[in-house]
Amino acid sequence: MALKISQAREIPAFLAMQVMKRANEMQAQGVDLVHLEIGQPSTPPPAAVLTALAASLPQTASHGYSVGMGLPDLRQRVSVHYQDWYHRPVDWQRIAITPGSSLGFAIAFISAFDKGDRIAIATPGYPAYLNLMLALGITPQLLPARAEQNWMPDLDALVASGDIPDGLLLASPANPTGVVMRDDELEAVCRWCDKHGVRLIMDEIYHGLTFGARTQTALAYTNSAIIINSFSKYFCMTGWRLGWMVLPEDLVPTAEILAQNMYISAATINQLGAIAAFDCYDELDQHIPRYQENRDLLCRGLPAEFLGNYAPSDGAFYLYADVSAFTDDSIAFADRILAETGVAITPGVDFDGTEGRTHLRLSYAGATGDIKRAVQRLNDWLAIQQR
Repeated sequence: MALKISQAREIPAFLAMQVMKRANEMQAQGVDLVHLEIGQPSTPPPAAVLTALAASLPQTASHGYSVGMGLPDLRQRVSVHYQDWYHRPVDWQRIAITPGSSLGFAIAFISAFDKGDRIAIATPGYPAYLNLMLALGITPQLLPARAEQNWMPDLDALVASGDIPDGLLLASPANPTGVVMRDDELEAVCRWCDKHGVRLIMDEIYHGLTFGARTQTALAYTNSAIIINSFSKYFCMTGWRLGWMVLPEDLVPTAEILAQNMYISAATINQLGAIAAFDCYDELDQHIPRYQENRDLLCRGLPAEFLGNYAPSDGAFYLYADVSAFTDDSIAFADRILAETGVAITPGVDFDGTEGRTHLRLSYAGATGDIKRAVQRLNDWLAIQQR
């Protein structure tokens, strides 16, 4: 008799990670690769963070558990961060430190929603949102966001349809488009959610990575939203697997119990190192002009027919290219590019199961020299295709 396997086996793969896996295998075999598939800064964590981590190594306490919500010292420092950046006081006891932001989303979904509830998410969007919801028995309600809408979903259409969801998940700056919501747009979303009794989950993981004024946090406009953030992107600490949440007061007890049972605590030694990250704004801000230069290299250097009607990419470090002039099968197209040029790119279907067939996401988080090499390789390859 066959043993039972859960329906989780039907959840789609996270294609960006699949591409990275294949690219790393090729690289191990000696292939010269350029990585544009993963949103991972090529720069290391700030020097002060590494120093703090090293200093904590001999301390016995640094190798034990922290409490489920995270070290009070780190949570208090995150609270000060909201005052420093946004001029918004946040009670540190509403802040939870998570093993990466991914588990923060899991805590958010489980603490605020029940099986069968519906959470609206914009497409294109980060694939793990949808995949994790499916694993938890929550129904994703897809809201198409297209170029003609400035990549923003139409919430008024939800009201008109009478199909208002239990929750709404949005990101700004957004993955994969790099779109940044204006403060007035963010305020309107928060007001809409509060008016209609919709729990807002706001992905602010790419805060700090904008090419204009710093965007406001949703906490400026509502006390009922769940805020998710991370040390991975702006702070250049992807492999440390540390994130944080700011929770509404009504969800704090449930989130703490879930944290205790799901992972006990985030890695204590990493938390001790992360405290120093908030003293490094000047160092970290120096990466932003490089990201902007990398974006401009892609936009200027790649052919217009390869970029198509691409998203504006005013934040994060992604370019969402419309390659409909070349393909309606972005998976096969990305596979060919990887095999024939050594440039790893994520197919758009990772972010949008329909329109993503004609899109690719290019990450420009890497070194500028790598971006230049990628542009040259792609141009040479495209020239051959067009002969």
